[in-house]
Amino acid sequence: MNPYKMTIREAKKEVADTLRIYLKKNRLSQYEIPVEKQRPVLLMGPPGIGKTAIMEQIAAEENVALVSYTITHHTRQSAVGLPVIRERTYGGKTFSVTEYTMSEIIASIYEKMEETGLSEGILFLDEINCVSETLAPTMLQFLQYKTFGSHRIPDGWIIVAAGNPPEYNKSVRNFDIVTLDRLKRIDVAEDFHAWKEYASEHGVHPAVLSYLDIKKENFYNVEAVMDGEDFVTARGWEDLSRFILACESEELPVTTATIHQYLQHGEIAGDFANYYELFRKYRRTYDVAAVLEGREPEDMLPRLAAAPFDETLSVLRLFLGQLGGMFAQTRQTDGMLTVLFEALQHWRGQLASSGRTAAELLREERDRIAAQRRAMRTAGQLSKDREEQFLGAEKFLGESLEDLAAESETAFVQVKERFEQETAAYESMADSTRSALTNAFLFLEKAFAGRQEMVLFVTELTLNGNGTWFVAEHGCDKFYEYNRELLLDERKKELQERIHRALT
Repeated sequence: MNPYKMTIREAKKEVADTLRIYLKKNRLSQYEIPVEKQRPVLLMGPPGIGKTAIMEQIAAEENVALVSYTITHHTRQSAVGLPVIRERTYGGKTFSVTEYTMSEIIASIYEKMEETGLSEGILFLDEINCVSETLAPTMLQFLQYKTFGSHRIPDGWIIVAAGNPPEYNKSVRNFDIVTLDRLKRIDVAEDFHAWKEYASEHGVHPAVLSYLDIKKENFYNVEAVMDGEDFVTARGWEDLSRFILACESEELPVTTATIHQYLQHGEIAGDFANYYELFRKYRRTYDVAAVLEGREPEDMLPRLAAAPFDETLSVLRLFLGQLGGMFAQTRQTDGMLTVLFEALQHWRGQLASSGRTAAELLREERDRIAAQRRAMRTAGQLSKDREEQFLGAEKFLGESLEDLAAESETAFVQVKERFEQETAAYESMADSTRSALTNAFLFLEKAFAGRQEMVLFVTELTLNGNGTWFVAEHGCDKFYEYNRELLLDERKKELQERIHRALT
């Protein structure tokens, strides 16, 4: 057993740090760690915990390209290449020699480099230890020597492979010591707290989060049964969340059978289905939207103050869910306006130095950021949120083109006015979000003054990246007040523990 297992968040940092170190060059522009000594990274952990997702995040954050393959989809021919006969002369005699065409995987790297203009990147191979018997020797050779057939991956590309331990997949193949001794192995464990930060920021349904807050043991579960396995994974919870949100928007029912399609563990699926019905009852009973608007429904405060802890926890998730959506929308709009502002600044500079019409230049600017978006997507660097920011800016520019004035100076003033209207709407959105956050604090402190629910509320807010971004950008006196008290309490507890350790 590896005593140094990491959470997926820790593994992400480890891979990102490895990438930076491998790509670091000396004063002679050579890699400080020679390419042949750059061990491939092997992520070994349960399925569905986000190994693929962190590769996409790292590529975007480090501005490198990403090529991803699930290796079980490949044959020996697609990985190695097809054999071809060449004529070679040795010692004055001509011989027929078998060589191989370039591997599809290696070719994909060169295509990615051409499409994106990025010379460095990550080659990510998933399910590396589940390959077929005919492909297994090829994969071992690749991990040891970074070659498929007779072709080597380009310098500046690091290899990250992912596999599942044998207890999760009966078809896995164990690596021998010779291969493992050439790898940088990272064992990843499922971890609800690490996943919860991601889930809070990405709008996972509050019913899922509140249920798992109560029953953390059901976050990840794999059990052998007579006819196979009963299992629940992080991927299952997130995909179920998306489906529930879509069903709710269309007012469609979510049945136990539907839930079991995502949570393939009968007992947990049934338990969550019961909880989800209870959560829907709480949502009908407690008008959270009214509170966030500054209206306090009659009897809601005493009912919540007297409710059992499981119920108050669910209601806190209702507050956090609605606030989280407001934080995300505000941040998304902020990102779109940033893309748009840079585009309009570039357009204005072109207007001053070019004899072309304002419409031609604005259309060119729209096409330029569209090309930038496509290049980022091709490189594997574009998250869904970031793509929507670019699309929003493109939409604004397209709509501005439809009724653009002919004169350049008039045209700029016209588009600037539209931009200022968008900015004013954003400021109004931010003010409404700040008011909603303050109203939530005012209501909850009356319901839970001096109770652990307030600590939970503040703690969960700090776990939401969009929430912390919003407070940093737009402020909230109540958040600062409670967060300061929480930090003081934690510091006091830490000092008490240190004193206790010193005296024992």
